[in-house]
Amino acid sequence: MHLLSASCVSALLFTALFYKVSGLETVIGLYGDTLEIPCNNGAIKAEDVFILKWKYDNKKGPGDLLVKQKNQNVSISATDEYKGRVSLAANSSLLLSAAELSDQGTFTCMMVVGADIVEYPVNVVIYKTPAGLEIKDKAEELEIGKLTKLGTCVAKDANPAANITWLKNNNPLVADGKGVSIQATVLVDPATGLSTTTSMLEYSAEKEDTDAQFSCSSQHTAGTELASSPVTFSITYSTENIVLQVIAQDPLVEGDSVTLKCVADGNPAPTSFNFHLKDEVVKVENTNSYTITNVSRDSSGKYKCSLVDNPTMEATEDIIVQYLDINLSPSGDIVKSAGETLDLNLQIDASSDSKTFWTKDNLKLDKEPKFSKLTYSDSGRYECEVTMDLLSRKASFELAVEGAPVIKHLTKQLGGDGKHKVLICEAEGSPKPAVSWSINGTSLDESPFVNGKITHKITVVPSANLTVSCTVSNEFGVDTRAINVSSLIEEVRMDKQDTADDSDKTKLVVGVVVGLLVAAIVIGVSYLVYSKKSKQGSWKTGEKEDGSSEEEKKLEEKVEENSQKAEV
Repeated sequence: MHLLSASCVSALLFTALFYKVSGLETVIGLYGDTLEIPCNNGAIKAEDVFILKWKYDNKKGPGDLLVKQKNQNVSISATDEYKGRVSLAANSSLLLSAAELSDQGTFTCMMVVGADIVEYPVNVVIYKTPAGLEIKDKAEELEIGKLTKLGTCVAKDANPAANITWLKNNNPLVADGKGVSIQATVLVDPATGLSTTTSMLEYSAEKEDTDAQFSCSSQHTAGTELASSPVTFSITYSTENIVLQVIAQDPLVEGDSVTLKCVADGNPAPTSFNFHLKDEVVKVENTNSYTITNVSRDSSGKYKCSLVDNPTMEATEDIIVQYLDINLSPSGDIVKSAGETLDLNLQIDASSDSKTFWTKDNLKLDKEPKFSKLTYSDSGRYECEVTMDLLSRKASFELAVEGAPVIKHLTKQLGGDGKHKVLICEAEGSPKPAVSWSINGTSLDESPFVNGKITHKITVVPSANLTVSCTVSNEFGVDTRAINVSSLIEEVRMDKQDTADDSDKTKLVVGVVVGLLVAAIVIGVSYLVYSKKSKQGSWKTGEKEDGSSEEEKKLEEKVEENSQKAEV
């Protein structure tokens, strides 16, 4: 097969019997990438094509790119910026490397098939996403209620030009002509044809915008979304609210310190304040606190703080210094004699209602102790505690009731084994009395000295009747009491004598009973004899016999009854 010259090919193409042009297709390429431009999308098989030619028509004018004849290699005809950038794919598509914005235009695939010449034009569009998004010219701070330029968002070198959206905390901002104003401009680089979009945001801040994050984003036509790094701004505003804080222990009591702190919500925060301390005004700078030391009950009252540059902006707070004073009279160590009177006087000076509790020797008392007539049992340590909320005060006294000892009881009892006797001496007095006995004994036992009372026991084995005395003494006096104690031998003899006497008495009672029965029998017999003689006399006088028989029967029953009693 012979090669055809370029002129021959051109003549052949223009003299074809039929000339057909297909519909226009658009292909989008990305800037800098390799673009594949299809030729009739494979509708005509490559082996059926006699001659294939690619040409272009853009802003620079028309031009040829390459030609391929059947069974021959591709011939590159481009001599301009396309030389070295174009090639032919196996499916007859045109491959255009390093796509540029100037490549936008129409690329046409022309084929000779049999006697037909077919052209397939393709519209080429080159897209480029912005090189990046950046917020520039940022404001140093935003003032509440004032429309301020927040910054400028720049999207460089894009095609088509980027559309920029402003966001606050990832929520889009919409221009409203009041608090939000957005102005966008587009500049085209004459050398590259790429566009740079600049969007300026003016914003009227609110107090809630403190720490808010502002950013800008762009959703490009090519489908790529870009976003800038978020930025924050210091929000400045005048003081709207002021609070006076009282920092102190709870409860605040005399001698404590209290700190007054003036807190204002302005930004930047105020640094100078006036503290109104009752009748005195103190100005502080570069701080918002003032401390009052060693407060007293006279420190209670209303306190105030205000701004130095705006005295009408102020805050007040009441301070109450709690106090609780008690005075117990008498107090300390108190010594009294038994029988005397002790008057207690507890004075309470408190800032509010209080409660009083009493204890004696750490045991709770139901009420305040009264001492109209002191006894030894009143001795002890008394403590009163007065409470008011969290405050507590205590006072105490130690009471000692003294007096000469007195023996209350002196008793004796026989030991459990019957071989000894126990003498018990119970006494009262204070200080603790000493106890002594007039005889010696064993198993001395002394109870604890409690409430002025003491019990002393001694064990003895008396061999004869005797009188034993118990003596108690202390520095105030002496008391003695005696008790008769019989010997254990005498008690045994008396027990036996008592037993014999009891036996004789029993015999005497039995004898008397028997004598009475005998006398009853004798009387009965005598009466019976008398009755018989009476019967005989009645017969003599002519009395009826029946009546005599009845009387005789009664007499016999009486005698029989007496006889039975006698047998018992």
